[in-house]
Amino acid sequence: MQYKTFGRRTGLRVSEFALGTGNFGTRWGYGSEPADARRIFDRFAEAGGNFIDTANNYQFGESEELLGDFIAADRDHFVVATKFSLAAAPTDGIPSLGNSRRTMIRQVEESLKRLKSDHIDLLWAHFDDGVTPMEELLRGFDDLVRAGKIHYAGLSNFPAWRIARGATLAEVHGWAPIAGVQIEHSLVERTADRDLLPMVESLGLAAALWSPLGGGFLTGKYRDNAGGGRREGLKTLVHEEAGDQKTAILDAVIDIAKELGVTPSQVAVAWVRQRGLGSTTAHIPIIGPRTLAQLDDYLGALDVTLSPAQIARLTAVSDIAPGTPHDQVRKVADQLSTGIAHSVLPVA
Repeated sequence: MQYKTFGRRTGLRVSEFALGTGNFGTRWGYGSEPADARRIFDRFAEAGGNFIDTANNYQFGESEELLGDFIAADRDHFVVATKFSLAAAPTDGIPSLGNSRRTMIRQVEESLKRLKSDHIDLLWAHFDDGVTPMEELLRGFDDLVRAGKIHYAGLSNFPAWRIARGATLAEVHGWAPIAGVQIEHSLVERTADRDLLPMVESLGLAAALWSPLGGGFLTGKYRDNAGGGRREGLKTLVHEEAGDQKTAILDAVIDIAKELGVTPSQVAVAWVRQRGLGSTTAHIPIIGPRTLAQLDDYLGALDVTLSPAQIARLTAVSDIAPGTPHDQVRKVADQLSTGIAHSVLPVA
């Protein structure tokens, strides 16, 4: 496993895959038993992985509790990221939710207890709550950094305009910088290509990319919606084979897997990984195995090299329309490059 600097705003070194631990525990009614979670954690560490991603609400706190046990013997070897914003227990009420300073401080203190640690390496605001002013969120991050409770801060599942504003405000005021973002990104979810990933590149932020398999869709195991009610069972975001484009994407993934003699999962993860190699900032796929076999499948993607033609095929079949204003910007750029823009520029 290779290591990357976590964006251009930090000197933090993390493994090129992050281990997502949403499956560590069974309080959601599914997941990995503690002994299985331990084996997954150990195998990831043996492969060179040091970046671990969890959240206060994963398995209603059990994920953090297990992770606290696993890292206890060698805490400083691991870069531990966790999140606040959502309920850590089913009984938590409205005052315990969101991104307010009150919620942030309370949830960080609770996470530290579960992690059995005196610090969190990277704290994510899990979701934009649509209410908390960015200034309040940033000051809360800055206070926690100055207190030594967290080392870095990031924004997960926020719109690009709020992230950009937050990064600018932090820079102007000398507050702890926004180090990175966490967003969904895969061959079946490329909305981030419109604004989020170009913003990441421009601002020097790291990008932690969750669900590189589209909730399992890109494994090919659930063709034709044959998931046996897995959407209801998982109770989380998954993709289904709905529409011609998703069928074409999965066909291409499976075909290329056969060409290379690897699994469809490894092709899908390799596309995310190799696409990020062209970035000047870190793109880190977050892998979220429930079993040791799934982890080994993910790690096998590190040895898969897609040819330029294969990358081009996957990128083309999964392409999305840029939308407004990107369609118009691209059109004007093309016209400027040909020297004929003076007669065809649109009038606002």
